[in-house]
Amino acid sequence: MKFRFALLSAIATIVLTGVAFGSSSSVSILAEQAVFGGETESAEAIRKLREMGPEGLNGLFNTYAADIKSYRETGKETENWKKIAAALDAVAMQKDAYAAQLYWYTDLEEAKRVAHAAGKPIITLRLLGNLNEEFSCANSRLFRSILYSNSEISKYLRDNYILHWKSVRPAPRVTIDFGDGRKIERTLTGNSIHYILDENGRVIDALPGLYSPKAFMIYLTQGKQVNDSIAGFANAQKDLALMRYRKLSFDQIKARRDSAVSMAKVTLTEPKTGTDAILAAPRAMAKMAVVDEISILRVYDTFARFEPQIDLTEWQKLANIYSPAPQIDAESTAFIRRQNSKTGLTEAEFAGMLAKLRNFIALDTTRNDFLFHTKLYEWLNRGPAGDLENFNARVYADIFQTPNSDKWLGLYSTDVYTALDGNGITK
Repeated sequence: MKFRFALLSAIATIVLTGVAFGSSSSVSILAEQAVFGGETESAEAIRKLREMGPEGLNGLFNTYAADIKSYRETGKETENWKKIAAALDAVAMQKDAYAAQLYWYTDLEEAKRVAHAAGKPIITLRLLGNLNEEFSCANSRLFRSILYSNSEISKYLRDNYILHWKSVRPAPRVTIDFGDGRKIERTLTGNSIHYILDENGRVIDALPGLYSPKAFMIYLTQGKQVNDSIAGFANAQKDLALMRYRKLSFDQIKARRDSAVSMAKVTLTEPKTGTDAILAAPRAMAKMAVVDEISILRVYDTFARFEPQIDLTEWQKLANIYSPAPQIDAESTAFIRRQNSKTGLTEAEFAGMLAKLRNFIALDTTRNDFLFHTKLYEWLNRGPAGDLENFNARVYADIFQTPNSDKWLGLYSTDVYTALDGNGITK
């Protein structure tokens, strides 16, 4: 074993100092050094593999295919597996990368360059926390377990998209200490959004929050088709074509929403106190004369004014029609089972947890489309999004209700007395 590590170290040193080897052998050697090398050698090998992009990540998957298969089947965390998993996550820049095999860029300009060369659209995820850490926001963790680990979605993303993520701000965490050695750690609040962009960063679609795998796959497929169809268009033609797509998608959501409301026999009532202005369409726009196609393609949605009066039972009725029984595929189910292997859940308890999770996914899919997705279409079809960072700041402020100006993310209020020194703020 000592001889193996010594030989490996020597070979890796040659590779890392620039001596030419065949591409596949270089990747394989770096993959071994990333896991079994010393601290310095491992960090350098991981850096090199990450610089290679998806090829470097695939090299890790090929080298440790047997280990990955074993962990998928048994969930047994050996010391070697912990090193392998850490290397996979570092190169992919995603926690639990073994389950998704997705390579994520963290530099949007680099992602655009790669997308341009590959002729592919971009998915850019904005989240609280970091995708390569355990305690990113709840939405992004559910993306990892339910969407990215889904075998169909994972393959489609690898084949058709360039992936990028950026943290909006840290995800707030809380630790509950029971005082007898038991602790529970969780994140509080936080939302995520996927933007589908063309190779130049033009927004095709915006998917707020969690969607069922089926709905997410539909939007991914549509985004790819739209991206391919506008390739070669002049900028003005692209903008108009994207407005047409979003108007069509808006109309489809609205028609299905109207049908669900009718079938569920949900009464829509606006609160007597009125509705937040940001959620209502500009009344003056309704009087605007329609004189061109751009005017026709502008959309306005006021459904959010009814939201305060729709209770959970009614939302469930709507979800049962709009997003019935969302399925979690075998790969994602196995992932969730591995995550819960140490909790002592019985089969009945596990089945109950999955049923509750499916119900939650159905509700989120429905609410996200009914309330937020249509509102984003409204914003985007008023005119190009412009700077994505400014547009995203608006999404977090007005859609997710967590503006950058609120450093406490709504978790602290000056008018609430807690009977704690400093009102509970420690620093």
